[in-house]
Amino acid sequence: MSSLTWENDQFVSIATINRPPANALASQLIEEIDQWLTAVEGDQDVRVLLIHGEGRFFSAGADIKEFTGIKDGASFSELARRGQRVFERMESFSKPIIASIHGAALGGGLELAMGCHIRYVSETAKLGLPELQLGLVPGFAGSQRLPRYVGFAKAAEMLLTSEPITGTEAVQFGLANKAFSEEEVFDKSKALALKIAVKSPISVKAALDLLQYAKRAEFDKGVNAEADWFGEVFTSSDAKEGIEAFIQKRTPVFKGE
Repeated sequence: MSSLTWENDQFVSIATINRPPANALASQLIEEIDQWLTAVEGDQDVRVLLIHGEGRFFSAGADIKEFTGIKDGASFSELARRGQRVFERMESFSKPIIASIHGAALGGGLELAMGCHIRYVSETAKLGLPELQLGLVPGFAGSQRLPRYVGFAKAAEMLLTSEPITGTEAVQFGLANKAFSEEEVFDKSKALALKIAVKSPISVKAALDLLQYAKRAEFDKGVNAEADWFGEVFTSSDAKEGIEAFIQKRTPVFKGE
């Protein structure tokens, strides 16, 4: 069953994540996002992309249970690089991509949202990278994108404490553009998409291309290092303990090994 469906309406392609109960970011969902990008990239009737989640969450994190089937660090690193490639494709995409976030965008869900050009959030949404709580690290470029939006100190705090911020706080720190009530965030996101869709596609493409020059030169090195660490950390005893504790709904006991 597909985890992502999309429909095109008035020059806007609207993708819906539907993977109950938490819209967890599994490798299948990442592949389907990539397929969505391919499907609309050359479609002249699509000028703006919008992605949101069905149910209670945008995406409450990566699919931790999927990780239990992977045994070696090299495979974990490759999993990270696949996700990084898709989210980098999103950020450098020739058409604007808007994330409409409600409920929660945590871990891989926030990394997906940070790959979009614009983020509208509900005021009470929770946004964060809680991987260290499981003895893990972000794998889909979260450690590199988050400081670009919230600054080094706030990113360090969010990563090291695993504590999320609200949608309202995300706007204050620059992680999101605007915050709305839970009931209106999707409609506001679609209205923004329609506002952009009437602009010249050529000038929009040029503007997005020009924005790519604002990236730091170290970004590529950073995401490669993140993928390497992702593989190394995932094969540690602490990671095994963190994942087992998460599945068993208990507090993990880390030993630094």
